Amino acid sequence: MIDRFLRLWTGAALLCIITASTVAAGDVRYTTDIKAVFERQCSMCHGAGSPEYGEFKKDKETFVKLLKGPKMDSYAHLVFFAGWPDTGALMRRLDDGKGAKDGKAGNMYRYLGADDAERQKNLKLFKDWVGNWTLKRFPDITKEELAGITVKY
Repeated sequence: MIDRFLRLWTGAALLCIITASTVAAGDVRYTTDIKAVFERQCSMCHGAGSPEYGEFKKDKETFVKLLKGPKMDSYAHLVFFAGWPDTGALMRRLDDGKGAKDGKAGNMYRYLGADDAERQKNLKLFKDWVGNWTLKRFPDITKEELAGITVKY
């Protein structure tokens, strides 16, 4: 009887832990989680003083020399690079390469932290925020895959 109780209790405790971690992943939001990481790790090159995407594309070489990437300092700007119209750009740039065909990390992965532990922690936060972490571009992404990108405000 006690043995059965312990097995049930252990199973229930494990279920609670799994459920709690799933809920925590689903609760990642731009305002409470992503914005702080962005300001710490990305805003120097992608902040308020950076060019809008169209301007950046017109003179990419000059802006790269100035260490300026396209502006991503707001929720709307960041969603542009995750969901649409530049589908997957955020994911391709921040990815650690473990899911990529060539195994190479994205060109911005190294800026996610001072060491690999911090980079992995921040990458996980971005992955939890995005939901369907895909390296696909539009139009290669399916409607269902695009719908899986959550990016909660």
